[in-house]
Amino acid sequence: MGRADDWLSQAEHNLNHARHSLEMGDYAWACFAAHQAAEAALKGAHLRRGTIAWGHATTWLLTQLCSEPNPELLDCARYLDRQYIPSRYPDAHPAGPAAANYTQKEAVEAVRCAEAILHFCKSL
Repeated sequence: MGRADDWLSQAEHNLNHARHSLEMGDYAWACFAAHQAAEAALKGAHLRRGTIAWGHATTWLLTQLCSEPNPELLDCARYLDRQYIPSRYPDAHPAGPAAANYTQKEAVEAVRCAEAILHFCKSL
């Protein structure tokens, strides 16, 4: 419906950006881009179903899309929501810039979660 494919395409681009950031060692930005990929994918899935979804909370977007989401996907959405703000703002951490407060392990998990949500959304 309408621009659903554009949102899903943008989700792919955001996910590629997350992967590249991960490869470069920019773990905070990889986490943020992964969140953006999942958000765009979920908004595209909503549009395919004929609904318009607003907001940035992937957990909310997922639960509005399906009444009983897969528990693993729900955990992924929750994980990604925790990346949305602190991955960008230094004052979300006790000290140092956001970039110094993220690890490779966190970024790998964020990318994995975004991949899972995008795959789910494309399968609808």
